[in-house]
Amino acid sequence: MATATVGALSLFPEYLRGQSERPSAATYMGGFAAPKLENIRAAFIGVGARGGYHLKFLASLPGTEVVAISDLYEDLVMEKEGWVREVTDKDRHQNIKLYHGHEDRWKTMLAEVKPDIVFIATNWLNHAPMAIESMKQGAHAFVEVPIALTLQEMWDIVDTSEMTQKHCMMLENVNYGRDELMFLHMCRQEVIGELLHGEAAYIHELRWQMEEQDRGTGSWRTYHYAKRNGNLYPTHGLGPVAQYMSLGRKEDTFGSLVSFSSPGLGRQAYAKKKYPKDHKWNQLDFKGGDLNTSIIKTHLGRTIMVQWDETSPRPYSRLNLVQGTKGALAGFPTRVALEGGVAGLTKDHHSWVQGDQLQALYDTYDHPLYKRLNKAAKESGHGGMDGIMVYRIVECLQKGLPLDQNVYEGCFWSAVAPLSERSVASGGYPQPFPDFTRGNWKHTQPLQIVS
Repeated sequence: MATATVGALSLFPEYLRGQSERPSAATYMGGFAAPKLENIRAAFIGVGARGGYHLKFLASLPGTEVVAISDLYEDLVMEKEGWVREVTDKDRHQNIKLYHGHEDRWKTMLAEVKPDIVFIATNWLNHAPMAIESMKQGAHAFVEVPIALTLQEMWDIVDTSEMTQKHCMMLENVNYGRDELMFLHMCRQEVIGELLHGEAAYIHELRWQMEEQDRGTGSWRTYHYAKRNGNLYPTHGLGPVAQYMSLGRKEDTFGSLVSFSSPGLGRQAYAKKKYPKDHKWNQLDFKGGDLNTSIIKTHLGRTIMVQWDETSPRPYSRLNLVQGTKGALAGFPTRVALEGGVAGLTKDHHSWVQGDQLQALYDTYDHPLYKRLNKAAKESGHGGMDGIMVYRIVECLQKGLPLDQNVYEGCFWSAVAPLSERSVASGGYPQPFPDFTRGNWKHTQPLQIVS
């Protein structure tokens, strides 16, 4: 059969197929529960800002042992080893192996230490190779966002997870925010009826990261802005909305995506203003649009708008909106509107419950997980969401429970980036999502409200 094209892009792309049949030796990982790990031996690859805080909080939890730390930079490895010593008693974390210097020292670490789990918080390019090798070496992998950069890498992660029967979870911490957990709780109780539409975003002005020229996020992320045009960072906004709608789990799944980018002006202007003419940032042609807007159509016909902008001068927002047949939940600022009003607070859906009025809704709908864990996790970062996430990972592994986010969800949410690049390049042509579950989403239970 002939293959139609839009420009250079195939309308029937190979990425959709993946491996059509799951090998007989492989295990579907939706709802998968690994054998219990009463004492969890944890290793960390990349201990700058994110990885260091994950290490510190995990080290404080009972039944954990930090066995290895790896980073390019010796000072970061030594500093984070000191953090572990500060947060725990003298009987734990006694034999931490330290690796630094060479690009491949993390591979040596995996082979020598054989940890139970690995946290990966490195530059985006390394996420998939490190996660795949960790699973092959017998460890569950926990990967900072995005889980991978390309659709082929996502298929490789899925195939490796299924063949090794090891978890690969993307560390989408925003799913554990107070409002996100409350909205999930309200959606599960059908407070806003049948779900119709969502809005998700990562709008966060980060031009200042261009100051990180030799080390740090800006030293590598700036090149992504220059070379790629699409939604490069979708998961913080999309993850919670996808879980409200149970996408990739029994009720519904991802269908297709269209995407458009604004002109790319802000980074070039910022570089010209801040740096000398011959500075390396002024030698880049920033091809990525300052703001990208993508629209997802689900299997059931629901819609989700996903926006991304790390350049424009405006306040932070993840939008975090979900519209149902009986009302709407929205973020930034947090507010709720219900048909017929909210008893004692509003008379109809033309007025939001917001500000001080929200306490009544928190009292009624706060997620039981938040109520149980927030006090212990509140110092962990991002208002406590980081700690709740790490706590739940440890809890699920120790009790032999399925994780809150499976490998397929990490791939679905991350797939927005490469699909949006394809759509933008084709003038907004719809891009179908690959089905990383190979049809098994229909048999995967939605995330339940755990206490």
